[in-house]
Amino acid sequence: MRTLKRLGAEGIALVVAGVVFLVPFSFMLLTAVKDESQAEDLDFAWPVNWPVVQNVLEVIEARDYVLLRAYVNSTVLTVASVALIVVFAAMAGFVLQRRAGRVGALANFLVLSGLIIPPAIVPTIWMLQALGLFKTLPGLILVEVAFGMSYAVLLYRAFVAAIPRELDEAALIDGCGGLRLFFRVIFPLLRPVTITVILTTSVAVFNDFVNPLYFLPGDDNATVQVTLYNFQSQYSTQWNLLFMDIVLITIPPLLMFVFFNRKIVAGMTDGAIKG
Repeated sequence: MRTLKRLGAEGIALVVAGVVFLVPFSFMLLTAVKDESQAEDLDFAWPVNWPVVQNVLEVIEARDYVLLRAYVNSTVLTVASVALIVVFAAMAGFVLQRRAGRVGALANFLVLSGLIIPPAIVPTIWMLQALGLFKTLPGLILVEVAFGMSYAVLLYRAFVAAIPRELDEAALIDGCGGLRLFFRVIFPLLRPVTITVILTTSVAVFNDFVNPLYFLPGDDNATVQVTLYNFQSQYSTQWNLLFMDIVLITIPPLLMFVFFNRKIVAGMTDGAIKG
């Protein structure tokens, strides 16, 4: 009886997941391979014509190949942001776990506040303008690092809790300094959670739409998500090109999750158990 209930619950879960994820994805693919006139109906009708190559070329060539520039900008943004998040979050998680006290409690409160308190757009723009980083890629990288640090610090802090302190003491006795202790002894042991942070944060930064829209405006600075505006206007929208653009910018994160799904789950599970 329990087995039947479990199988029934799993079947219901699969049906719900199929409706929530597969139906919208199928609609997106069908619309992306239609011509402009048929795509205006926004239905599940089978395409009469299949202008797939033409749609892809029009999306790539739009606004002087802005999609290609956007891919370069998004790649630079993602790689730089994730690299800084991994290094700083791992170091912060290690220190917060090893040095408990009032200062550590305050730091933990600030980390949790970063997850709870919504980001403020206007003060952030003022700060970037004061630093001369508004409408620049380095400024957006700092914004992504600031918004992504809290999540990564919590994961690293939970994982560091399982690393014995005796390793720290042995390394210090052997003459390791603080940085050498961390990068030579501790950081290699954080590989599972590091993979999880890299993959999840990469997808989040690559798919970010709001931050590039506000902090990095302009076609030359566009990221892949901002290119969705290219095919929308006040009076008409090229739905086939809009959905083809969505398909093209969805492929990298989708492939990443397909190939590294097990490592993502394993890293988060290990961190949760060890915390």
